[in-house]
Amino acid sequence: MNDAVRAALSREEFIEWLRREGEARYHDGHRYHALMHEGKLTRTQLQQWVLNRYYYQTRIPIKDALIVAKSEDPTFRRMWIRRITDHDGDGSGEGGLALWLRLAAGVGLDPEEVASCRSVLPGVRFACDAYVELVGNRSLLEAVASSLTEFFAPDLMSKRILAWEQHYPWVSPDMLAYFRSRVPRARRDSEEAIAYVTRHATTYELQERCVAALIRKTEILWHLLDCTYAAYVEPRWGPGGARA
Repeated sequence: MNDAVRAALSREEFIEWLRREGEARYHDGHRYHALMHEGKLTRTQLQQWVLNRYYYQTRIPIKDALIVAKSEDPTFRRMWIRRITDHDGDGSGEGGLALWLRLAAGVGLDPEEVASCRSVLPGVRFACDAYVELVGNRSLLEAVASSLTEFFAPDLMSKRILAWEQHYPWVSPDMLAYFRSRVPRARRDSEEAIAYVTRHATTYELQERCVAALIRKTEILWHLLDCTYAAYVEPRWGPGGARA
């Protein structure tokens, strides 16, 4: 006898499930972020976070383009394509990627070197590419659900701005424009994504797949920080693989 099909959760129960799983795994709890927000990162450690995180930033418009390509709905595409423009800008020197390169200059890095991504850690590159692969290989619904880490981004960005202004005064407040811009945009984006997910996840199985996609995304973000922490906070291996 087949097991009974579990009924879909209510919209409120589904959102609570997403929030609970995402909140428990979100990378704001990572030790790299804890050190950052406590003002305990060295200049080099802060710089390397900026440098490596930039590679993730470059993957965002690519994964969003994949999401747009999955949709047959012009209304959805018009809504989602704005996210690409948010990062790429309407022209050269505009958008979130340009703001991140300003941040790179603000912490003392060469923006051209950061933009080349030559110095990105292999593990960071692997994690970020895994996000693009996740979006490319899953359904449109699951791909949208994976973006719901933005639920938690506004609080993290607000906390980060305060921490940087307090603990890293050598970084000009003007260079924190990316963080400031993401607070309202992440809130808007998460509201749009949750509306889409709750409308289309009409069975418990689909809801479960959405939660799994969100969890996978949190694992990718966590792995990015694990790699950066292992390389710059507690390095065990020196150049060429020799134990440090």
